[in-house]
Amino acid sequence: MTIFARKLAPVAALATAIGLLGWAAAANAQQEVKIGYALAPTSHYGVAAEKWQEVVEAKTDGRYTFRHFPSSGLGGEREVIEGLQLGTVEATIVSSGTLSNFVPETGIFDIPFLFRDLTHARKVLDGEVGQAILAKFGDVGLVALAWGEQGFRHITNNRNAIADPQDVSGLKLRTMENPIHITAFETLGAAPTPMAWPEVISSLQQGTIDGQENPLSVITSAKLSEVQKYLTLSGHVYSPAMLLVSRQLWESMTPEDQQIFKDAAGEAVAAMRAYVDNVETSGVEQLKTEGMEISTLSAEEKAGFQKALAPAYEKYYGQYDKATIDQIIATE
Repeated sequence: MTIFARKLAPVAALATAIGLLGWAAAANAQQEVKIGYALAPTSHYGVAAEKWQEVVEAKTDGRYTFRHFPSSGLGGEREVIEGLQLGTVEATIVSSGTLSNFVPETGIFDIPFLFRDLTHARKVLDGEVGQAILAKFGDVGLVALAWGEQGFRHITNNRNAIADPQDVSGLKLRTMENPIHITAFETLGAAPTPMAWPEVISSLQQGTIDGQENPLSVITSAKLSEVQKYLTLSGHVYSPAMLLVSRQLWESMTPEDQQIFKDAAGEAVAAMRAYVDNVETSGVEQLKTEGMEISTLSAEEKAGFQKALAPAYEKYYGQYDKATIDQIIATE
């Protein structure tokens, strides 16, 4: 070894040591995951977010830490999804309401009276059709990890009880920014009013709108009994949710961490569905106790709504693959 090389050897060793320390520090650095969602921490969204955090933080030894922004703390659902695309937000649990604005195929699940029950819906979402749609979110800069759940949607309002399509005629009804829902209610003669969730309670209080439609999981957790008199258990649409992360976060992970996030999302979905199962049995009694007048559409009454929706179904069949709709209906 030359004298010059001998002089450089300690410098090279030091540089290597510094590099290794830097790599170790980076490997052990904490990555904050900002997760935004529309409802309260005590809602099904909050339950799922907490489970997602619990599993990820435990399995990564705290290398990823979640910071929650519930109750639309980062804005409406569309704004949060756009934040994921920009990389300013890392994760969200979001309703299907705005998802069709990003991946139009998701709207197929919003077709009224498409699903028989929760078991049927879960099999479709966890199966070939649902997983194929999840994969499409990669085309718009998002990573969709799993389908969550809200349950079947029902109508609340302050004007009158509902038993047939005439009862919704002219009803100023808040809907999500979802063209499938809007088409359905327009066909029924209602006055659907797309509105971001943070505006809904005040609009109901002020009488700007007569009512809204949501699953029992939302109706109970948002305390809508305080601002609505009538609840009709219509079950007109099944309402899924989705667990999303940003592409920037995903691509910064090792394959092992990606699998941890995906497995944890699966556990979050299980917690979310358990919440929905519970509220489906307990929610109605709770809302009765809180003073709501509750009615349930019979099979004959639902058939009346389906008949009135015939023009809307023709539009849906022109917009979505009829074979896929038939595949969903035929799923056992």
